Amino acid sequence: MWTTTERRTTISLSPPSTPRLRLRPAAPPGSARPVLDGAWWPRSTDPVAELPGLILALQDHGPIDDQRPITHVLLRVDDWDSRPRRLRIDGPADTRVVRLSWFDSLPSGLLTAIHADGRRMDLFTVPVSTPQAEAEASMELASHPHNLLHTPDLLAALTPPPGRMDRAGAPTVSESDRESESDWESEGGRLQERLAAH
Repeated sequence: MWTTTERRTTISLSPPSTPRLRLRPAAPPGSARPVLDGAWWPRSTDPVAELPGLILALQDHGPIDDQRPITHVLLRVDDWDSRPRRLRIDGPADTRVVRLSWFDSLPSGLLTAIHADGRRMDLFTVPVSTPQAEAEASMELASHPHNLLHTPDLLAALTPPPGRMDRAGAPTVSESDRESESDWESEGGRLQERLAAH
C-alpha cells in the first residue's frame, strides 16, 4: 500500500530540457535484444529536472505508428538525489503521469524505461561530472550496434586505472605521466580504445 507521499505526483516547475541522448539504430525485426539501447548524459542528479525531457525524447523515438507512451521508469537509488514515485510529464500533445521505481539492486548507471506495450529501453546513464570528451565517447560506445559492454563495464572505463601507491596509499604518478594520461583521457582514452575494438 502506498503512503500519501508515495501517491503524490511530483511536477517539474521548469520546462523539459533537451536531453544529451544517443540511441542505438533500430535493429531489424527478429534480431537479438541488445545489451543497451543507448546512453544519456544528464546535467544534474535531480530526477524531477532531468527525466521529463528524457521521457519525451524516448517516446518520440521509433516509427510514428509505433510510438507508445512510457509509463514506468526503473532507476538505481544511489544515482539520484531524490526519489519521487510519480512524475507528471507535460508533453506537446498531452500530459501523463509516469511511475518511478527505485532499486538498490540495479547496476550502477542503468536506467530502464518501459513503454505501455511492455517494450523496454535500457540506457547507460553517464555520470554528471564526466568530462565532455569521455562522456561523448562512452555514449558512442553504449549506442554502438555491436556494443557488448554492460553499464558497470562502461563506468569502469571512465575510472582512471590504478597506479603505483606510496606508503600512505596515494597514487604515485610522475609529472610527465600525469600530463600524457590527462591528454589521453581528454580525448576519450580507454573508451576510444574499446570503440575501436568493435
